[in-house]
Amino acid sequence: MFLARSIQAFFLALSFLFLITVSGTGNHANAQSNSPELPAGAVPGGTTDGNSSDSELWRMIRQGGQGTVAGVNEKSGLMIQSQGEEWRQIRNGPLPAYSAMAILGILLLLSLFYAVRGRVKIEHGKSDKTITRFSLVERASHWLLASSFIILALTGLNLIFGKDLLMPVIGASAFANLTIFGKYVHNYVGFAFMAALFMVAVLWIKHNFPNRHDLIWFAKGGGILSMGHPPAKKFNAGQKIIFWVVILCGISISMSGWALLNPFSTTMFADTFAISNSIFGTDFPTVLAPIQEQQYQSLWHAIMAVFMIVVIIAHIYIGSVGMEGALDAMTSGEVDENWAMEHHSLWVEEVKSESKNLTDAGRAQPAE
Repeated sequence: MFLARSIQAFFLALSFLFLITVSGTGNHANAQSNSPELPAGAVPGGTTDGNSSDSELWRMIRQGGQGTVAGVNEKSGLMIQSQGEEWRQIRNGPLPAYSAMAILGILLLLSLFYAVRGRVKIEHGKSDKTITRFSLVERASHWLLASSFIILALTGLNLIFGKDLLMPVIGASAFANLTIFGKYVHNYVGFAFMAALFMVAVLWIKHNFPNRHDLIWFAKGGGILSMGHPPAKKFNAGQKIIFWVVILCGISISMSGWALLNPFSTTMFADTFAISNSIFGTDFPTVLAPIQEQQYQSLWHAIMAVFMIVVIIAHIYIGSVGMEGALDAMTSGEVDENWAMEHHSLWVEEVKSESKNLTDAGRAQPAE
């Protein structure tokens, strides 16, 4: 029974601080002008007069010093970018390793939790009475966000793991075609994700500010580990955490994605480092070569995406196989009244109070 539950939870889950980057766009011509600039007439391998080796010159070149070129492409003046090797090592080593551990770890954790706890049932059984939880607009926004994120996650994970996992199975040629197709899908679906993120934020942000009931919810562990659920409004404390993670990480991923779609046009990391240095006294570099910005953006984009994937896997589990009656909220929009009373009793009271006030207002007769 333990093994069956673990396998079932694994495949169901598989089917499916403040980490936002401070925005700052700018013209990279300015960033280039602030980069170390090679002396006029300098020749790699010797001094300006060509007599002896110039260690200072080589140090500037290794640190991304920008030379003067006659061509129209000013970026060609960057001879060596040593940080590229560091980026390559992180991209091919720790990034896929830690990403795999995070994703497999959450799947294993949820499988074990399901095997021990089982499905969270409606304690008093179904009442055969329903209450409207989400409107059509709310559900459409949610599913647009969910479907676009799943597509982005799959096409993005292919760039991290596809070469090792998928290419040996389908072959190099098919993998290349699939990856190129996935790249274009990823780029365009990203705009649908950003639109849905905005819609969800506008619709639900007013329900997701902390209140005193959240402290009670945390104190009782959300009622998941034991019988009896703490009172909550439309969204409980756990759902609020999911909301803010999705919104903040979604904005951060969108910003870094935009920078990758428009290479060498932003200075987000240099600006963020400058703000951090001024506020927190850190010592981050504030002069970055254009290619460094892109390298930082690509790593940040991947790290934030994997973190969000892990959170969403847990969200999918709780909203489907993990809790009886929860999925109805995002399919039909109607939830069982007993489920609503057990998980969101304060919200049910508000809805019934509003409904009663509307009914009383409708019964009121105009004065003659």
